[in-house]
Amino acid sequence: MSPLLMGSVFLLCLCASGSGELDKCNEVHKVFQLRQIGPNQVLPSSPGSGSELQVCTSKGSTCCTKKMEEKYQAAARRDVQDLLQTYSSRLKLLLSRYVAAFQETFEVLMRQAENHTNVVLQVSYQKIADPAAGSVRELFTDVGLFLLGSELDVDEFVQRFFDALLPLVYDHYISPGVGDASPGHAECVRSLNRVIKPFGAAPDLLADQIAASGVSGKLLLQALHLGIEVINTTDHLQLSRECRRALLKMQYCPHCQGITHSKPCMGYCLNVMRGCLASMAEIDAHWREFVRSLEGLSARMHGAQDLEQVLLGAHTMLHDAIGHAQKNGPRLTAQVHKLCSPPIRKPAQSVSIQDANSRVSIPLKALNRRSEDSLSVMRKDFLKTLRAFSTFYGGLADQMCLQELSSGDGVPCWNGTNIVKRFVSKDKEHRRTNHAVNTTSLRKDLLMSQFKQNQKPSGNDKRNINISKKKS
Repeated sequence: MSPLLMGSVFLLCLCASGSGELDKCNEVHKVFQLRQIGPNQVLPSSPGSGSELQVCTSKGSTCCTKKMEEKYQAAARRDVQDLLQTYSSRLKLLLSRYVAAFQETFEVLMRQAENHTNVVLQVSYQKIADPAAGSVRELFTDVGLFLLGSELDVDEFVQRFFDALLPLVYDHYISPGVGDASPGHAECVRSLNRVIKPFGAAPDLLADQIAASGVSGKLLLQALHLGIEVINTTDHLQLSRECRRALLKMQYCPHCQGITHSKPCMGYCLNVMRGCLASMAEIDAHWREFVRSLEGLSARMHGAQDLEQVLLGAHTMLHDAIGHAQKNGPRLTAQVHKLCSPPIRKPAQSVSIQDANSRVSIPLKALNRRSEDSLSVMRKDFLKTLRAFSTFYGGLADQMCLQELSSGDGVPCWNGTNIVKRFVSKDKEHRRTNHAVNTTSLRKDLLMSQFKQNQKPSGNDKRNINISKKKS
């Protein structure tokens, strides 16, 4: 072959090689622009040596510049953060949905308990039903506020309800007279409630049961809010420099070699992600304990600590309390006459037969409650769903690789250097990657320390729970 012909062949081969590399880099540029990784100005017009690259180094020419490498690293970090938030959003949505559901159920229980109580008064003690309606509403409003976290004294608001009830019961069923007693006499009778205890043990027992069951309800809501707080904390995981470089190498360094459609090998992905999310795995034991604690709390919510049972049974306790006062009427009358001046009565307002009949003919009806909406059923459904997330943090890295990041079995994959058919773990890199974690960015003790602290009732709550346990 003549020297001229040999030169021509060499030149054609060189041009073909350059054209092939240029085509590969053009594909890389398209993906770079499509994913909006960075501005077009950082894209090179032709392949380069890559001497300035720090992570995505290769023996041959490269499609990347230093600026591209920096943009790729930011994109790799952003991809993992977005993926992490996508996975955790399912758990956060579960907790948020049940927070709203439990709060709504508490509100419905309040309305139903108030309605039951008003029904009992209308049926058994009609004369005081209308005057007592405001006090009944105030009682269950206070219970609702207590459940939602207000620092209310349960003993106080329950006793305040019976304070308001006593003058009505006394004036209409124990010592009835013609007309209504004067405000001064009614106030005196009111002040005697906590001294002469006309309603027996009912006020203390009701306060104890509301406190015990209410603390459990409060803890349930606080625990769900705490779980959401932990998820929000882990959503903003601060990745270490070593981890960011490892993610860059795993996800975008193959682009520098013109490989844009290959995913990392499963084993390689697990090495990197388990290292980067090592602090998540450390939370796993705390999260499992958190789930077990919620199961224990739910198991204790029965009997005197069953909020639904206590609230929907309050009307029965009120009926018994008024009955106890009537039974001891003579003794109560003697005590009132001794401690309060004789009543000065105002003429009673006349009530037409039509008004009286209309009031009786339209009795209040209790709200119908579907069994599937009950608090106990809702707790069971919630815990059943939550158990599926009991290993969420421990298996997060594996799930992300298995479902999103890595290639499937038998598919050529990126091993950090080349495209291969099978990944062989590199122990040295595996150890290094697993140390590339910033564990101080997470308060891994946040979960159980706060939950355990919240489970320690204080003051009035603690005393009421102890009393309730003794009585049971």
